[in-house]
Amino acid sequence: MTVNKKSSDMIACCGEEILSRELLLSGSFADLLAGEAPTLRLLSDEERQASLASILAERPQGDVWIFAYGSLIWNPIILSVESRKARIEGWRRSFCLATVSGRGSPDNPGLVLGLDAGGSCDGVALRLEEDDLLHELELLWRREMAAEAYIPRWVDLLDEDGARFGSGIAFTMNPQAATYAGGLSREATVHRLATAAGSIGTSADYLFRTREGLRALDMWDELLEGLAIEVEEAQRRLQQPPAAAL
Repeated sequence: MTVNKKSSDMIACCGEEILSRELLLSGSFADLLAGEAPTLRLLSDEERQASLASILAERPQGDVWIFAYGSLIWNPIILSVESRKARIEGWRRSFCLATVSGRGSPDNPGLVLGLDAGGSCDGVALRLEEDDLLHELELLWRREMAAEAYIPRWVDLLDEDGARFGSGIAFTMNPQAATYAGGLSREATVHRLATAAGSIGTSADYLFRTREGLRALDMWDELLEGLAIEVEEAQRRLQQPPAAAL
């Protein structure tokens, strides 16, 4: 699937997004996160700039693509000139990033997706225009590198036949980060997804939107499909009134 238009709305989704291009352009996204979780260590502007400079210094030849595997699929925000299905090897989609702000709180941390080591992952590759490259990447770094949860790296992008078509930047999990949650049980994962909420939405909404974004591209993720069913069931149970005492 290829879309040849310059747009930040590759996949439409219901409702108005709080996490928007305007929020990133204003520079207030970090302030929003800091207000919700004062103890969360956020990267400074200098640290983010150094991270971006480092990844660009390692840039392979050819166009720059971004590998989207979570909310970047349905709310990319950045402007791209082409999008297409892609697979990467050596990394798998996982709810392994705890969030105490945005889609969770310090009292009830939520979960969002990261790329954990091992396996493979199907997603979407977004190609950036060279003239806009630095500006769009700076916005992306404000969003994805607000804290130290991710390690950006270059990955090979494979098409539906398994042939490499380019290099993309993927935000992989930093297993040393305090917010890494790769060892959670299934029960704990479902509970967090079903109950956590923050300033930009709920963890459940993040799960459901990612599932629908993949479905819209005829991609079915077994992990997300199973979790969505269990989270919906957990939410129904939580909404039921307690049984009357006998």
